[in-house]
Amino acid sequence: MISYIKGNLELRGDGFVIVEAGGLGYQIFVSPTTLSKLPTTGEQVKLHTFMSVKEDGIALYGFANAQELELFQRLLSVSGVGPKAALGFLAALTPQELILAVLSDDLKALCKAPGIGKKTAQRVVLELKDKFQTEDAIAMEMEIQPAVTSEQNHSKLEAIEALAALGYSRSEAAKAVHAITDENLTTEEILKAALKKLVIF
Repeated sequence: MISYIKGNLELRGDGFVIVEAGGLGYQIFVSPTTLSKLPTTGEQVKLHTFMSVKEDGIALYGFANAQELELFQRLLSVSGVGPKAALGFLAALTPQELILAVLSDDLKALCKAPGIGKKTAQRVVLELKDKFQTEDAIAMEMEIQPAVTSEQNHSKLEAIEALAALGYSRSEAAKAVHAITDENLTTEEILKAALKKLVIF
């Protein structure tokens, strides 16, 4: 099993990259989110990878961080979800949006993924709901944005919970809260700002 590949980014393609490492060029399929985080060609990159071995060939899937890889693997544990479908979920939704869509039974959000219908979305919710908590989505944001402090993290979590209590889905609440860029707000201020954004959404 190849855990990660570190090397020179030779090519950025449509849904994939080619990384040269140890004299070999590896084609690695990536989501738009991961692709957006990679440097320009010619620079060094490190991708956490999952290797899919099937009768018709071997494919590598790459991720900018270990948390996205873990989420990809959890999606693969759902019956009927293969690597391409799992990558499709990560292409259509951010990790935070995906976790909160599962927690709030937001099938509409999950069906944004290419080729995903209602039945598959229902299976994803059924099989993953007890494996996630709202805190997972916030923790994922902290990995992506390390500058977020534990106090800010707690305030955002409280704001999401408050919005959920008001009747908004957790995915809607998270989207509004994450759209607030000022990290020096109190829970009450975050809640007020998020409510204004929800009216716009």
